[in-house]
Amino acid sequence: MKKLINQRAWFIICFISLSFHFCEGQETDDSRPATTNVRGAEYPRVHPDGSVTFRIKAPDAQKVEIQLDKRYDMVKGLDSFWTVTTNAQVPGFHYYTLIINGVWVADPSSESFFGMGRDASGIEIPEKGVDYYSAKNVPHGEIRSKWYYSKTTAGWRRVFVYLPAEYENSNARYPVLYLQHGGGEDERGWPIQGRANFIMDNLIAEGKAKPMIIVMDCGYAVKTGDTVNTSPGTQQKGFAGMMRQISGFEEVMINDLIPTIDAAYRTKSGRENRAMAGLSMGGMQTLVITLDNLDKFSYIGCFSGAGRPGAVDFDIKKEYKGVLSDSLAFNNKVKLFWVGIGTNEPQMMYKGVYGFHETLTKAGIKHVYYESPGTAHEWLTWRRDLYDFAPRLFR
Repeated sequence: MKKLINQRAWFIICFISLSFHFCEGQETDDSRPATTNVRGAEYPRVHPDGSVTFRIKAPDAQKVEIQLDKRYDMVKGLDSFWTVTTNAQVPGFHYYTLIINGVWVADPSSESFFGMGRDASGIEIPEKGVDYYSAKNVPHGEIRSKWYYSKTTAGWRRVFVYLPAEYENSNARYPVLYLQHGGGEDERGWPIQGRANFIMDNLIAEGKAKPMIIVMDCGYAVKTGDTVNTSPGTQQKGFAGMMRQISGFEEVMINDLIPTIDAAYRTKSGRENRAMAGLSMGGMQTLVITLDNLDKFSYIGCFSGAGRPGAVDFDIKKEYKGVLSDSLAFNNKVKLFWVGIGTNEPQMMYKGVYGFHETLTKAGIKHVYYESPGTAHEWLTWRRDLYDFAPRLFR
């Protein structure tokens, strides 16, 4: 009997010990691991109010910080784990960075995403009651990776192509939206951070958008023989410098990309079946390329990237080669001109886009103007933009 009691006592002690070990470092509140964590990682954890708790093991570090909406100093515990809980965050996707002893690195507990010109950590803050950019039980399209050779750049380029769910079981042809990422990102932005495929799957399933092909290319292109130096630290600064560095992309679009897509997929030909849109840098590219080539595009979308940053007004007769100076001709030719901005974007950017909208209004240019409430220069703004823009296409 004494031996049996000792065995039971030992079992209870072991059970309690294992329980404490299992629960060590676990949150007891109603926070949840971020959906953007690597598999099995308990941190970062998102709280119901949108605040985030980060926990990093760095026993030899002298200082550890998290850069999210601002810099947060982390506090080291006796177990060599550094922790901090942030302010409540705006819903949506945010890049963030772990800073150890002044060195900016990716958080090993989070998935990395190409943004800010490098692979960076990212975190998704749930948006309560919203699921238009979530995977749902509807027919799903495919995102295909395609490589093509560009004569403009004398090199191979990768493009992502969204095909609607019905594409493989149909002989139909489809209109095409060319959708561009922002500065510091690449062709992975819209399929991954932007969730463009889920947005389109849900819209098409609900009958709110026409089935369409979406093409997402890398917006950087240097023409063969061009002397533009794109190495880090040597770029030309400002608006003119940025446009100079991406000037080759227009030739890639017109001479290489569109012919490649038309040859590889069942597309509908003609400008009335072709749209282009983009965010930030991609929005500026969209304006330049579409207004230069109105014989090829009839739908235009500028997400946080219309006009010029900080410019509240400009001479509409001179900008964009004067194509906006004849409102009657422009309105008859362009089926949709869509301009959007987040209400919490940097003031210079907000004023530039809002000023562009006012200029178009004064000039009699028909357009749709949309403001995303409470969002800054971030992916939730652009997901909302696409959600509003796509249903208006090809009607």
